[in-house]
Amino acid sequence: MILGIGIDAVETARFASWRTYPRSRLQRIFSDAEIDYCLSSLTKSAQRFAARFAAREAFFKALDTAIPGHSLSLLAVCRHMQVTRTQRGAALIAVDWKQLLAQEKLSKIPTIASLISITHTKTTTTVIILLQKE
Repeated sequence: MILGIGIDAVETARFASWRTYPRSRLQRIFSDAEIDYCLSSLTKSAQRFAARFAAREAFFKALDTAIPGHSLSLLAVCRHMQVTRTQRGAALIAVDWKQLLAQEKLSKIPTIASLISITHTKTTTTVIILLQKE
C-alpha cells in the first residue's frame, strides 16, 4: 500500500560551491558518510550534493503525505535520513524512524519502506521517493 510520494528537482549548478562549505555547515543537512562521499570526487560533488538535497526534499514531501495532520520539520527529517548505496551503486534511503518519531513527537506509525530513484542531466538532478507500508 502506497502511503506517500514525493519528487524534487534542483539545478545542479546551485551546489557547485558546497564543496567549499565548512563541514559543520554541511552537517546540519547531511550525514558524515554522505559528506565524505560527496567530497570524494570534486568533479561530481555538485551532482552528489544536489541528489542528496533533492532526496531530502522529496522524502519530506512523501512523509508529509504519509503522515497527514502533523507538522514536520525539514531539518529534523534531514538529520534522521541519509542516502546510501548498494554494492552495485543503486541508491537507498536509510531512515532512523525511532529518532525521527521521537523528535517530531509522533505516535507510532506503520512500518514504512522507502524507495528512491535519482536521475541527472547536465543541469538538473531529480529524485522521486515512494513510501509504502511494509
